Amino acid sequence: MRQFTTGDLNKQVGDVTDAAAREPVVLTKHRKPRFVLMSYEHYERMRAGGDPRRAYRVSEMPEEHRDLFLAEIDRLARGEAYDDEP
Repeated sequence: MRQFTTGDLNKQVGDVTDAAAREPVVLTKHRKPRFVLMSYEHYERMRAGGDPRRAYRVSEMPEEHRDLFLAEIDRLARGEAYDDEP
């Protein structure tokens, strides 16, 4: 997650808001995280619980995710990498 100071927000509002449009950014004050700035769409997805991203422990991973994960591990073990994508 990118970080900006509250001073950056005042001086570079365009850069900060452009970054926040892509992903949430941390605003720091006196070198400590104070705020998170994000797009309204991201906020609404979080608020509604509609953000499909989720971290799982391997033991709790849904079976369909586990299968995809294992398939990718096998592919990498065979020496295939993301660079091989069309």
